[in-house]
Amino acid sequence: MVVHTSDSPSIPSAALTCDPAPSEAANTLLTPAALAFVESLAVRFGPRIAEALRRRQDRQARFDAGETPEFLSETADVRDDDWRVEPVPAFLRDRRVEITGPTDRKMMINALNSGAKVFMADLEDSTSPTWANVTEGQVNLFDAVRNSISFVNAAGKRYELDEKPAVLFVRPRGLHLPEKHVRLNGEPVPGALVDFGLFFFHNAAEQIARGVVPCFYLPKLESHLEARIWNDVFVFAQEFLGIPLGTIKATVLIETLPAAFEMDEILFELRQHSAGLNCGRWDYIFSVIKVFREHTGRVLPDRAEVGMTQPFMRAYTRLLVRTCHRRGAHAMGGMSAFIPVKNDPEANERAFASVKADKAREAGDGHDGTWVAHPGLLPVARAEFDSVLTGSNQIDRPVMTDPIVAADLIAKATGSITDEGVAANVRVGLRYVHQWINGRGCVPLYNLMEDAATAEICRSQLWQWVRAGSITIEGAPVTAERVEQLIRDETRAVRAELGADAPRLDEAGALFQRLCTDPEFVEFLTLPAYELLNG
Repeated sequence: MVVHTSDSPSIPSAALTCDPAPSEAANTLLTPAALAFVESLAVRFGPRIAEALRRRQDRQARFDAGETPEFLSETADVRDDDWRVEPVPAFLRDRRVEITGPTDRKMMINALNSGAKVFMADLEDSTSPTWANVTEGQVNLFDAVRNSISFVNAAGKRYELDEKPAVLFVRPRGLHLPEKHVRLNGEPVPGALVDFGLFFFHNAAEQIARGVVPCFYLPKLESHLEARIWNDVFVFAQEFLGIPLGTIKATVLIETLPAAFEMDEILFELRQHSAGLNCGRWDYIFSVIKVFREHTGRVLPDRAEVGMTQPFMRAYTRLLVRTCHRRGAHAMGGMSAFIPVKNDPEANERAFASVKADKAREAGDGHDGTWVAHPGLLPVARAEFDSVLTGSNQIDRPVMTDPIVAADLIAKATGSITDEGVAANVRVGLRYVHQWINGRGCVPLYNLMEDAATAEICRSQLWQWVRAGSITIEGAPVTAERVEQLIRDETRAVRAELGADAPRLDEAGALFQRLCTDPEFVEFLTLPAYELLNG
């Protein structure tokens, strides 16, 4: 249906169309007024997002030709000048432990009740964006804002919010992802604008009336110019609804290598709306592979060896802490994907020990808080930050002064490529893609809670190893033929394991093979996978 027509002398006339949602509850949110707001966002910012994506392609072409990332000379004054972001409200000062997850109704209730300071409701990497998931997620967010969200399972157990739930952050989709069910002049609207627009229109005033503010996590940014787009979106949205400027608060995930060279600039662009930066470590590893995909001398070792103690990862996280604290902003640590291991005490003990060591390093480095993927890991993470925090955060801790230069951020990784590393990437990547095209974006695999970022690492490593002619330490070349055979073998294994519960497995296998072996690198696996979604 056509929901609105814009007729402004400064903005081209446009018509937004929107498919009906699969549920009656979701359709109550797709009101003409809400969609008119989304249309206004799409008309103003859709072209700027398209231009930003073209800039990404141009820069990647330069990387493919041999360039390496550098700090920008044209923004040296921003890095050198003394300025600070605006302080966050009192309820956002203590973020020592945060939990993330999709907008599934039961999972949201459990996360909000978990005891974490913040729950990030994820419409991006841990959500497969079927139209049902997108729209039902908005219903669940609407109810959560009003503390009216509840759920009754098949056994009759009722779930509802406690008196003091976690602070809600929302992560919209990245700028690169379209929403095919909402179209402007026949073209899909950026999913980010749909996610942000529907949530903000329906919930901003309600949140303010309840003593909080709309809070967001911004994913996949690659430059300060993209941060500027988001800042302008925030300014427009607040003016549209008559909300004071600076009310919105947003944390940017530094999960791309180019963004690591523009952290000061990103904070500067969002300084009125900033709630700090976060180390999006798994997507960051994927971005490192993607940036250096044609640099055969910079091939990463097995995924299991690319941890936070690698020098280039240590430089990235330490620079983030230094940058944030110099600017008066929160420096959030990264995700621990471990989940409790049932019926295996030794494996469970190892998982908890890994989380403890990871969070101890983050707290010691000066991070102000961290992420976990499962409520069972909250006490471990919280204990490490409780042991170092004397107040709500570490923002006023003395800033580290030892130099971190461009070469540190792109230092070559150490480690080996093994037969098991190749096979593990096939196992995890294929299984995740299979779940994703069947509508599930948050998937427990091998005692870890995985989202799209892990699958991106798996398939991009396999692609790069094939491209570079890598040989495992056991002496086996990583060829396209070998990867294809492993995918066929794993497809048979999944079918034997799941039987009738493995719909569309052949489609998943074909897509994963394409992602790993096609000559042209696919920028994001979620783009071709989105075309396979039913609904």
